[in-house]
Amino acid sequence: MFQDVYQNLLLDPVTSLGILAFYVLLISFPLALISLFNKSLSWLVSSTTILVNILLALQLVCRWIISSHFPISNLFESLCFLSWGLTLVQLLLQKEYQTSVIPCIGIPASLLTLGFACFVLPDNLRIASNLVPALRSSWLVMHVSVVMLSYSALIFGSLLSTSVLIVDNKKPLQIRSSSIGIGGYKNFNLTNFNQFPHETDFSPSEKLDTLSYRSILIGFFLLTLGLITGAIWANEAWGTWWSWDPKETWAFISWIFYACYLHMRISKGWQGRKPAILATTGFFIVLICYLGVNYLGVGLHSYGWFLG
Repeated sequence: MFQDVYQNLLLDPVTSLGILAFYVLLISFPLALISLFNKSLSWLVSSTTILVNILLALQLVCRWIISSHFPISNLFESLCFLSWGLTLVQLLLQKEYQTSVIPCIGIPASLLTLGFACFVLPDNLRIASNLVPALRSSWLVMHVSVVMLSYSALIFGSLLSTSVLIVDNKKPLQIRSSSIGIGGYKNFNLTNFNQFPHETDFSPSEKLDTLSYRSILIGFFLLTLGLITGAIWANEAWGTWWSWDPKETWAFISWIFYACYLHMRISKGWQGRKPAILATTGFFIVLICYLGVNYLGVGLHSYGWFLG
């Protein structure tokens, strides 16, 4: 068995590393569920996530070497990159807040994206191919990688918002932390300047809400950068900054949606279930922008997709 694995790694390292990462995730998922019921974060779950992140990074590097271009030019490569991004976001969030809820969200998301890439996609989409002329640009790395990382952060933040609606769902949700997650006391009044607020122990829902906001804020910033670099690249490749291509339109819709989320949260003081419901809806908008539009293979962004 080990000899077969070794031979497969030599013959097709990209597919083999992806499948290996998938099975590691498959093993770690029940461990994450056990950790959730035990109210503790298992070190084994964190270790397997780190291992998966390393395996996916090696997979992308191997693909880069084999194809001689940055591995994000078709659906297979972008799904693998998205899986790597999801595991990276998961590790960063776990470092910030040690809870078993985070891997129970991140592992299934990575499993679905990686499983779809390795087992569902047709063989012709998994084979490395030469770049079409429009993609032969240094903007490929800058634009597409930033956009995919923004998808990872936005998807994870939206799923965390869903968990906010589920955790302690029978209790009224009162968020006491500020929007930027540095603390803040909604019902605090000073009688004199010598009094200072005592440190507050935030509930799991409040901590998840803060992490969700931070993840979405980072994703929004990356998406903004992706739109700017995409406009510059479009002007170089097609001679126009913006053509209202279906992909561009839905990327703009996603940007407007999360801009509204951040505005309502920061300026209007929305906290608790209202922004959580809004961010949960954003998950489906990002999904349409990433997969739904390109599934039909229409528009200028239909490189390496089902019908493109």
